[in-house]
Amino acid sequence: MDARKITKVLIANRGEIALRIIRACKELEIKSVCVFSTIDANGVWVRKADESYLLKGDPIQAYLDYKNIVALAIEVGADAIHPGYGFLSENADFAQYCIDHDIAFIGPKPDHIALFGDKMASKIAMKAVGVPVLGGTDQPILEMDAAIRVAREIGFPVIIKAAFGGGGKGMRIVKKEEEFIPMFEAATKEAERFFGRGDAFIEKYVQNPRHIEVQVMADKFGNVIHLGERDCSIQRRHQKVVEIAPSPRLNPKVRNELLRASKKAMFKLGYESVGTVEYLVDEDDNFFFIEMNTRVQVEHTITEAITGIDIVQSMIRIAEGEPLPTMQEDIKFRGYAIECRINAEDPKNGFIPSSGRITTYLSPGGPGVRLDAIGFKDYVVPTNYDSMIGKLIVVGIDWDGVVRKARRALDEFIISGIPTNIPLHRQIMRDEDFKNGIFNTTYLDKKLPTFTLDAIHDIEEDEIKHEHIAAIVAALKNQGL
Repeated sequence: MDARKITKVLIANRGEIALRIIRACKELEIKSVCVFSTIDANGVWVRKADESYLLKGDPIQAYLDYKNIVALAIEVGADAIHPGYGFLSENADFAQYCIDHDIAFIGPKPDHIALFGDKMASKIAMKAVGVPVLGGTDQPILEMDAAIRVAREIGFPVIIKAAFGGGGKGMRIVKKEEEFIPMFEAATKEAERFFGRGDAFIEKYVQNPRHIEVQVMADKFGNVIHLGERDCSIQRRHQKVVEIAPSPRLNPKVRNELLRASKKAMFKLGYESVGTVEYLVDEDDNFFFIEMNTRVQVEHTITEAITGIDIVQSMIRIAEGEPLPTMQEDIKFRGYAIECRINAEDPKNGFIPSSGRITTYLSPGGPGVRLDAIGFKDYVVPTNYDSMIGKLIVVGIDWDGVVRKARRALDEFIISGIPTNIPLHRQIMRDEDFKNGIFNTTYLDKKLPTFTLDAIHDIEEDEIKHEHIAAIVAALKNQGL
């Protein structure tokens, strides 16, 4: 569709990212429309949007029925849709359906979403424009004999990955040949269950790598910039837990090569909107492309913190057909930022997702502290969605300072009624290796057995003290004092 000013955005998502997009719209003086499932009716984002509409039906499928969502957008006069992350955010058919119905899709072009949604096709495309990739298959494999043959040619250890998926689903690391058959079967079955397709590919497994990603931004006029890198190495079961910008111990030469390669690739491929190019960096500082996320990332916040660039607002402006508001030479990086994903899960019980009513909610604050969260006292965390209920972001002028600030903010953050992973974050911020910037993707595997995941604050004792104070105040009032 032709370039035009956006006046009303429907947000096809929920939770903290919906709230984040609402805030970006309000600052741009654009009306925001929120959709919500039956169990999300009390969500804070539902209250803060200019308009909110119920999506009837299954609580998950309601957010995936893009034809119904587009029909609602047309009905309420929304001229654009922002998909956030997850759900429909990387669905090329949804993006095209929006365009076909004269609704601006706030994100990349459908063909780029489709390209990078196919991990093998994207690997071929990135290799063609000069980006290093890992050795492995270029075509999906379903037949066991062929898979074993390829794995032997690559050499163990190898990693099996779902060709059409992410988030660690359909992924298995195989260190020995005798483990390959059960691992391959498990990976393809899991991929079929979560993504509807069991296609898998096999790559050489990089041991003890760092997971580094580059934030890029591009407009329809061929302008491409990067907003630096983020270190997402601290993961559990291939899910990011802590993200950092910039990476505290990345070789400056490697950093420059990563940033240059990412910009060059996006320019050659004609990419538009924001996106994130993800890499593995091995112990010898070689880097390899692993995937491209054609959406706003959960961890976009820390890039905003060190650049001052509002990434969500930039997405909207690019969707309007405007040129990038900032060129590369204008980007100034300041200090360090850390994001801690706050999940409703039980660290002392295998990190299983938790649900239920929040009975105490005391949020952190102060200089350099940002909280993108949906929790509040009496909010009922549902079981239907991802366990993340917020993100704590801190920024400081140097690495030591930002770690201290994160420790202080986490100590202030008190949630009771349900278990959360806040105790895990407190342990990480106090760990000597973390404080020295020494970590890779195996960090948590090694550290978890050594951590004591008990809450620092005794919530029950604190609540008893508050009850005693309340009783004293009531008694004084009764005595007329």
